[in-house]
Amino acid sequence: MMEWLAKAAFALYVLIIAGGAVLAVGAKNLVRALVGLVLTLFGVAGMYLLMSAPVVAFMQILIYVGAVSVLIFIAIMLVRTGPEGDETKARSLRQFLYAFFGLAAPALILGGTIIKRPVESASIPAEVSVAQLGEGLLGPYTLAFELISAVLLVAMAGAVLVAFERRGDK
Repeated sequence: MMEWLAKAAFALYVLIIAGGAVLAVGAKNLVRALVGLVLTLFGVAGMYLLMSAPVVAFMQILIYVGAVSVLIFIAIMLVRTGPEGDETKARSLRQFLYAFFGLAAPALILGGTIIKRPVESASIPAEVSVAQLGEGLLGPYTLAFELISAVLLVAMAGAVLVAFERRGDK
């Protein structure tokens, strides 16, 4: 019974992730695309819960769904795209074909590899305490966290710069 529920939850999270991704990529409005991204990030947090990693799921929601989404929303507000923006132009059949092959190629390659050489999985995930997780993240991976914060700072500064350049053109 529990295995069936886990598979059903996995399928639900896959549908949430796929639906959010389609909304994020297919939306003509940037705010709707952001809603698709948020939906996708919530689905990924659900996947972390399925892997018995509630702390990582909480961090996913706190950092990505909260902070990064707000950062992207502020950048969207600063840029002030109008109805004549690039995202409102009609897409050609060639673009849809490129997108389809761009999605299908890795799916076929990875799917074929997994089918030919299945990986054995552990029946019970290893328990990692919050203290061990903190020591691992703030010990050898401190530089990675600092680089991520620098990238976010540069992204926000770039958004502000683009917004000011666009306002100067009008």
